Amino acid sequence: MQRQIPAVKKVEILREHLENDVSLSELAEKYHVNVNSIMNWKKRLFESAVDLFSQRAERTTKEQQAQVEHLEKELQAKDTIIAKLAEENITLKKRTGAC
Repeated sequence: MQRQIPAVKKVEILREHLENDVSLSELAEKYHVNVNSIMNWKKRLFESAVDLFSQRAERTTKEQQAQVEHLEKELQAKDTIIAKLAEENITLKKRTGAC
């Protein structure tokens, strides 16, 4: 029966391999796991990395789109206020004969 290794421990082992350049055989011996298991974890890590980065990029795009929409609404509100003030200014000038 193969023992279950927590995800946190798998990440720790992979980090040691990738960041400290510790060989898979050394890690397998140190942590009492099969070399093939570590290779499979590494493969899964890199396969899931694309999805992780895609999701992050997607979230950023959605956040940016929401910000653009908010700024467009603010700009439209300012344009409306400016148009109203310009109209009032013209009306006032006509009343006072300042045109």
